[in-house]
Amino acid sequence: MSNRSTDILFQLIKSLEKAEKRHFKLYIKRSSAKEDLKIIQLFDAVDKLDDYDEKILLKKLPGTEKRQLYNLKTHLYREILASLRLLKSSNSIDLQLNEQFDYAHILYKKGLFQQSLKILDKAKEMAKVHQKFNFLTLVIALEKRIETLHITRSMINRAEQLAQEAIQVGVHIDIVARLSNLALQLYGWFIKYGHARNEKDEAEVIRFTKDNLPDNAWQQTGFYERLYLYQSFTWLSFIRQNFLVYYRYTQKWVELFHEQPNMIRAETGHYIKGLHSLLNAHFDLRNFQQFKVTLKEFEDFSKTPRVTENDSFRIQSFVYIASAKINQHSMMGTFKEGLPLVPQIEKQLEEDALFIDNHRILVLNYKIAILHFGSGDYDTCIDYLQRIINETTDLRDDLQSYARLVHLLAHYELGNIDIIESLARSVYRFMAKKENLTVIEEEMLKFLRQSFGVSAKKIKPELEKLLNKVKHLEKNRFETRAFAYLDIISWLESKVYEKPMSTIIYDKYKASKRKIR
Repeated sequence: MSNRSTDILFQLIKSLEKAEKRHFKLYIKRSSAKEDLKIIQLFDAVDKLDDYDEKILLKKLPGTEKRQLYNLKTHLYREILASLRLLKSSNSIDLQLNEQFDYAHILYKKGLFQQSLKILDKAKEMAKVHQKFNFLTLVIALEKRIETLHITRSMINRAEQLAQEAIQVGVHIDIVARLSNLALQLYGWFIKYGHARNEKDEAEVIRFTKDNLPDNAWQQTGFYERLYLYQSFTWLSFIRQNFLVYYRYTQKWVELFHEQPNMIRAETGHYIKGLHSLLNAHFDLRNFQQFKVTLKEFEDFSKTPRVTENDSFRIQSFVYIASAKINQHSMMGTFKEGLPLVPQIEKQLEEDALFIDNHRILVLNYKIAILHFGSGDYDTCIDYLQRIINETTDLRDDLQSYARLVHLLAHYELGNIDIIESLARSVYRFMAKKENLTVIEEEMLKFLRQSFGVSAKKIKPELEKLLNKVKHLEKNRFETRAFAYLDIISWLESKVYEKPMSTIIYDKYKASKRKIR
């Protein structure tokens, strides 16, 4: 079996760009002994592999035994990282700070205390500008060691100053750690379960937030305190399906970076995630114009060197922008116009398969399936949904449930009478087991199970009854999930008014534009 996804050296080499490979070879030839050039041969051999296969690798390295290969791979892995550190240090605040600290530590060990303290002063100022408080603890610790063991300055003032700095930094780190823990745990809750399924879920997640929110959280003014506070309430409101509050906190999240633009460089990943969350909020609220503006801002940023020259940011931006573009077509009803996006998305997913997490792939597969559903291509829709249904995962119970429900609707559209009843029972059992059944979903499944026993004349009144029931539930927060994953109302209206679902949604989009004018 292929080790494509598990061999760390293979993954690292496959992640390198041409410039990074060229730099590595120059670095090795300049800094290594002749015997170390063996790792160049190993590098080239691994680089040419499509999938990691140790037997093939050993054949390409004559004279190398299996027990020697492990040490050679370990050495090569370290050298690639050292090369990347040199190449990337100018683009990373963290690498620059760590480099300065390393220099200061070397000078301290050499007994050059004043030189060491001078570098530490510069590093401290840089850390303060970019609010790298965890790094400050390292700097202050080394300063305290130097001042304690060696007479370098006026100890009375210096001791008091360092003591106060250490206390302030410690308090700051504590509250940031608590807020970042809260944000991460709430996000983890959503990744596992999706939206709150009922009042019990909601009460549980609200109680957890209250128990873990620092008492003075809302009085904090620092960048990281506010960032993690806004993130926490972003996830809380999203889980609760309170989309208006969700929008407010995603907006605060992005505006925080606009207020302090230097932090966009320091925390690029969080800025990208914020733009993605804001786009999702516009999508949920059908803020068509604001969606367009934010998407343009995101696309422009994705073309900057900060993103294009960093694989992590580039891939993160690709996934989020692809998702946003599909969402835009879904909320405008232009499903067929969105289909040309799919081949490029598939191509990029294949190229970056090593680096994209499974959760994101599941989400994109679902969104692509909805594009095909809205376009009337139910067979292809089913193919994409099968990728989700057949995936063994404990991620996103809600997404797994809705993949099965839309899969059932696609078979209904295709008129596959023979399997509808058994499929409906299967979907019901799955969603009931996951505690994912809402009133809307129960009504939908009930209708689908009975629909093929109803004559063509009587089916339309039954659809109208179902549509009225669903519309009455539209404002219920625990039912809104149905509209986030698939526009159930528009689908039912398409059946009642005998129009394509895409036409129904597009007409609503045009009507909303007229209201704005």
